[in-house]
Amino acid sequence: MPATSTPRAPALAVIGGGQLARMMAQPAIALGLPLRLLAEAAGVSAAQVIPDHVVGDYTDLDQLRTVTAGASVVTFDHEHVPTDHLRALEADGVAVRPGPGALVHAQDKGVMRARLAELGVPCPRNAIVTDVAGVEEFGFPCVLKTTRGGYDGKGVWVVRETADAARAFEVAAAAGVEVLAEELVDFRRELSAIVARSPSGQAAAYPVVASTQLGGVCHEVIAPAPDLDPALAGEAQHIALRVAGELDVTGILAVELFETVDGRILVNELAMRPHNTGHWTQDGAVTSQFENHLRAVMDLPLGSPEPRERWTVMVNVLGGPQDAGRLWDGLPHAMARDPRLRVHLYGKDLRPGRKVGHVNAYGDDLDDCLARARHAAAWFRGELGNESE
Repeated sequence: MPATSTPRAPALAVIGGGQLARMMAQPAIALGLPLRLLAEAAGVSAAQVIPDHVVGDYTDLDQLRTVTAGASVVTFDHEHVPTDHLRALEADGVAVRPGPGALVHAQDKGVMRARLAELGVPCPRNAIVTDVAGVEEFGFPCVLKTTRGGYDGKGVWVVRETADAARAFEVAAAAGVEVLAEELVDFRRELSAIVARSPSGQAAAYPVVASTQLGGVCHEVIAPAPDLDPALAGEAQHIALRVAGELDVTGILAVELFETVDGRILVNELAMRPHNTGHWTQDGAVTSQFENHLRAVMDLPLGSPEPRERWTVMVNVLGGPQDAGRLWDGLPHAMARDPRLRVHLYGKDLRPGRKVGHVNAYGDDLDDCLARARHAAAWFRGELGNESE
């Protein structure tokens, strides 16, 4: 009998070696989808699990071309690749997903606010300001943000008086970016609406979740958001789906929202990649955000976003003092105490405030899920001793 061979699936290039790229690897294995990675340093989170990787600089077009050579599609672990480089890759024949025309709205907060205003999407009052006098005219209290480069609380300042405003302009000037002023929203809580969208226009919306922040970093997510008015949940999903369609997003879009004390929702941020507020989907949804991101960028039919359980709680594990946390050494306690707990560690060194993993707990009782997830995360952070067992 003549030898036969099975054609390989088209390769997907991923730019950025963080935990989001790492968590794309598992569904890629199941789908038989080869991943090729551009990692920013040797041994980073995703490079530990994606063998086909090179170390390079995502701001270097030649290195981007090296990693995308032979790949049919390129996607991202972060949104920081220069727009001109993305257009050059498109000109080379690589499908960039999400494309530069969409991604710029996640890269530049000023561009994002202007476009959302054109679409009539509800947002906090905002304006580009060029100096402290402009902030005074905008009015205190307010939030100042660099238009590019900020994340996880970086590049963001809550300003209540003139003396507080100068630092934002110093940072922005050093980075060569603008400053955006936004009203300080009186909000009840933060919500997130995540959708997946494919190039052919198919879309899927996950349940709206509630999130809490700790030091500017996502700390805890409850899916679905408890006691959320169904009409408000529907509005949030409609906004996310409309934004995805109008901006021509391919892949996962996360729309971070404020639920105000007077019962409205306002768009805070956009992310065009798998998002921390969607990590619960790995264990709590029929199809995780990571699998649906891969399906979407490869233009495969999307999977169901429906929850598997009534409640899922995700709590991040953040690094504490170098000698305080338990990661691998914490697994025996966490697993023995709660056999249904799901643990996701990122292979990162411990640093104070750094995301090094997360845990998911699911079930029919929200209080029980909260207690289980919080205990496990605290144990991994080294905040609990043997007396808690």
